[in-house]
Amino acid sequence: MTEEEDLCNQQRNFRVEQEEPEPPQIQEELQEPEPLQIKKEQEEPEPPQVKEEPGELCIKTGSDERCYICKECDKSFCNISQFRIHTRIHAEDKRFYCKKCKKSFSRIFHLKRHMRTHTGEKPFSCKECKKSFRDVSNLKTHMRTHTGEKPFSCKEYCKKSFSHRSTLKGHMRIHTGEKPFSCKECKKSFSHRFNLITHMRTHTGEKYCASKKCGNKFSGRPQFTFHMKTHTGEKPFTCKECKKCFSQKSHLKIHMRIHTGEKPFTCKECDKGFNQTSNLKTHMRTHTGEKPFTCKECDKGFNQTSSLKTHMRTHTGEKPFSCQECKKYFRNTSNLKAHMSTHTGEKPFTCKECDASFSIKSYLKKHMRIHTGEKPFTCKECDKRFSRIFILKTHMRTHTGVKPFPCNKCDACPMHSHIHIYGPFRPTN
Repeated sequence: MTEEEDLCNQQRNFRVEQEEPEPPQIQEELQEPEPLQIKKEQEEPEPPQVKEEPGELCIKTGSDERCYICKECDKSFCNISQFRIHTRIHAEDKRFYCKKCKKSFSRIFHLKRHMRTHTGEKPFSCKECKKSFRDVSNLKTHMRTHTGEKPFSCKEYCKKSFSHRSTLKGHMRIHTGEKPFSCKECKKSFSHRFNLITHMRTHTGEKYCASKKCGNKFSGRPQFTFHMKTHTGEKPFTCKECKKCFSQKSHLKIHMRIHTGEKPFTCKECDKGFNQTSNLKTHMRTHTGEKPFTCKECDKGFNQTSSLKTHMRTHTGEKPFSCQECKKYFRNTSNLKAHMSTHTGEKPFTCKECDASFSIKSYLKKHMRIHTGEKPFTCKECDKRFSRIFILKTHMRTHTGVKPFPCNKCDACPMHSHIHIYGPFRPTN
């Protein structure tokens, strides 16, 4: 007997079973519709009454329509055959089975759809790009890539829309922090299954892909695909606003937030918004005081690698940023930008309170503390607060007794009046 004949037999048996007389209990309820109850409902408008007796008969207000309600999930059906088919889900009545893999199904069309995984049949084709699919629902989802339709929205948090329900579900975990996929080896959790699969390779040592150019191996295809673009220089994703190109779609997505101003990641401590999770993580260290990046030369700690990298130049003497006007060199770009204003006279950052202008945004930020009264730097000894870090450092000397600028004549720590007596002071080594 062929597979097609077997399916037909299973379907024929299913139809015969559908035509069996209704169970006595349901039939009895259908014959006794309780007319007095219906009349009362018609005279006095009340919420629809649902009967939870065996048989699940529901009589809706204002009509003779009968519905059958599933006790397990409260789903309602106005057709008894549909109701019976549905109850098999809970009763695990899966009479249609696949001869290839022994998997069973409660409905014949589910079996037919499953059989395509074995036969490779893809009968549903996209008219736009000729791509084929096993299931009509997959084709409908695919069509949204052409129409741009995004029916699933993040209504609670950021109003972002998606073409797939599963993508919305994954996106929601960004806001909720849910990480349902856990590694059994190290208990680390992930928001997406594919991230867990990639992570597991760090334990097994499995390398999924290898670069033919340089021999480097990668535990995940996304990392491999991204790496290969470093060889080809390919940047297929272009920003429509500024024409900047990117090798990954996710990088373009993050970049677009510069133009839109979108900041979907919010600090729970101070409600400050960020356009990347990495920026939020770095910011959180300002609240926790965590400084995981330490200088090997002087043991100074930093809350981000870029700050450590800039600091290391104080030890190496490296000054990679040069002024094209006067060839002066600087350790970081912010110092170069500040210096450039001496040539251009440009001061683009203006205080809204007093109209004072500054060449660098950080200078404006420090200035604003005069108006706001903010004093973020606290003395650990006496809890006194200061608006600038250098003022805190000067204050700390009252506790430590350090005198970094002794007088050449009498080794006193000079005030301006003292300097006028003896002349310039010398810094201590």
